[in-house]
Amino acid sequence: MRATWSPAIKMKKIVQAHLFVSGTVQGVFFRSYTQEVARGLDLTGWVRNLRDGRVEIMVEGPEDKVKKLIEWCYTGPPSASVVDIETIWLTATGRFTDFDIKYES
Repeated sequence: MRATWSPAIKMKKIVQAHLFVSGTVQGVFFRSYTQEVARGLDLTGWVRNLRDGRVEIMVEGPEDKVKKLIEWCYTGPPSASVVDIETIWLTATGRFTDFDIKYES
């Protein structure tokens, strides 16, 4: 059977979001869990700790999946306590190939 295009099949909008997560988010495996969740959603980008105690995330992928990651970030891993997430929406660049943990800030 040959695949045919259908108006019901929509192209997913690819977006990029730059997040700054505040609260008790360092020393609680936030980066590792974020990487696991992002990879499970087939998202690309990176996550890192900042010197001011926040976690910074740059994520790219289909808009619905990026929103799922952001939703997860409000809860985070079991020991985290998220107070706020600043989200900056950007144009996708396609420059990421995986979702990595960065160890410099």
